[in-house]
Amino acid sequence: MNYRDLGNTGIRVSEVALGCEGFLGQSREFTCDMFDRAIAAGINAIDVYTPDPEARRNIGEALRGRRERFIIGGHLCSIWKDGQYLATRDLEEVQEGFCRMLGEFGTDYIDVGMIHYVDSDATWEKVVQNGILDYAKKLRQNGKIRHIGMSSHNPKTALKAVLSGDIEVLLFSVNPCYDLQPASENVEDIWSEKAYEHRLVNMDPDRRKLYEVCEEKGVGITVMKAFSGGDLLNAEMSPAKAALTPVQCISYCLTRPAAAAVMVGV
Repeated sequence: MNYRDLGNTGIRVSEVALGCEGFLGQSREFTCDMFDRAIAAGINAIDVYTPDPEARRNIGEALRGRRERFIIGGHLCSIWKDGQYLATRDLEEVQEGFCRMLGEFGTDYIDVGMIHYVDSDATWEKVVQNGILDYAKKLRQNGKIRHIGMSSHNPKTALKAVLSGDIEVLLFSVNPCYDLQPASENVEDIWSEKAYEHRLVNMDPDRRKLYEVCEEKGVGITVMKAFSGGDLLNAEMSPAKAALTPVQCISYCLTRPAAAAVMVGV
C-alpha cells in the first residue's frame, strides 16, 4: 500500500481507503471481516457519511481495540431521524447527531469532522449562519474532532468553502466522466444520461481550478464516486460507453492535484 499526506493535516492515509455504502444492511460479522481484510492490505482510513446506527455500531465493533490505527471521516449534519437518513442544517440536531456518532463508533473523537453534503452556496451560507461551522471549530478546539472537512459534488461551492480557509479536507466526487461535467447544485445532473448525450472532451474548468487551489492551499481531497456507483465498471451503464477497471478509475483519481485517498465501496 502507498500512503499520501492528507493536505496539511499531518495525517497520512492509504491511497485506497474505505467508503461506507457497502456496509449498509450487512451483519457485524461481515463488517469485522472486511475490516480485517482492509487492515491486512494496509488500508487505514474510512469515510462514514451514513447515520445508520446499526452500520456505525458494526464499524465501531470492527475497530474495537485498534481505533488508533484508522482515520475516521465522520459527518456532521447527517442524522438519523424517524428511522431514516436526513441531511440537516439545524444546529441542535447536528449537535445531538454528533454525540450519537461518538457513542455508536465507541470513540471519544473523530479524525475528520465532515460538514455533510454542501452542494450550493445557499447551503454553505446556512452552515456559516446557523453556527454549524463555529460548532465544528469548537469541536476541533476541544479535541472532539481533529480536523474540519466538508463533502460536496459542486466544484463552485466547494471552492468557495476552501477559499474561506476553514476547510482542511474535501470529500469530493471524482471520476473521468464527472470531471467533464459543469458545476450544478443538483447532484443528479452529473450522472444523468442526458448529461452525456453530446461529445465531451475537456475537463470542466471549475473542477480543474478546485483541484489546483486545494493543492495550493494544502487542502487534502478524499475521493467519493470513483466508480460512479459501479456504473463505470459496466459497459452498458458507463457514460464512457465502455467498462473501465477499478484500477483505471482509482489511478485516474489519484492523478488529480491534492488527491490523497480514494474511498472505494466494499
